[in-house]
Amino acid sequence: MDFRVLGPLAVRERDRALKLGGYRQQLVLAVLLLHPQRELTADFLIDSVWGDEPPRSARKTLQAYMSRLRRTLGEGVIGSTQNGYTIRVTSAQLDSLQFEDLSARATDLLRSNPAGAADLLGRALSLWRGMPFGDLGHEAAIQPEAQRLLELRLSSIEHRIDADLELGQAPRLVGELEHLVVEHPFRERFHEQLMLALYRSGRQAEALQAYQNARRLLGEELGIEPSPRLRDLE
Repeated sequence: MDFRVLGPLAVRERDRALKLGGYRQQLVLAVLLLHPQRELTADFLIDSVWGDEPPRSARKTLQAYMSRLRRTLGEGVIGSTQNGYTIRVTSAQLDSLQFEDLSARATDLLRSNPAGAADLLGRALSLWRGMPFGDLGHEAAIQPEAQRLLELRLSSIEHRIDADLELGQAPRLVGELEHLVVEHPFRERFHEQLMLALYRSGRQAEALQAYQNARRLLGEELGIEPSPRLRDLE
């Protein structure tokens, strides 16, 4: 059974997508998946799902959600403890944990084996399907983890581009980086990588212009100068 949170919440058993119920029932499952193998009290789950003003029936409704999820996921996946519940999911079953493991292993290889790092990062990034947890990612209980995963994804993209630059693939990266600096205009690392990709593709004038574009953007929008690292590269 595979649990997927790097996009809309989904659970697949072999080639079959399981039906996870309504919005709040899915939110219960999402909160459990934020803390695999850990005991979560009923009070914690109620606060996560309903906030500061839960209905009087919240505890019974939570029990009903758990009963339905158990029927869907099978016995043994969601366990009851003395004070609450736990979900028994391994790192091999949860895509967010797979992503973090592959990304960490790749980071260790960046300098010594860029080809190996690029392969691991490609596999890690291929796990993504959209906004972490889908619409649930905007819930207060989920949003911090969703944002953390998004930041890790951007860092992994940066590292994958670093590896590809080391492998001499600069011309192929220019188009992707032009898109990334538009999508993430205040992330200086993408501007830096675009300058490098252009320069190593024999497009020195365009590399210098990319710096001026970044400098103008940062000045007009944030009132700051580029970082010393970006100025040194220029």
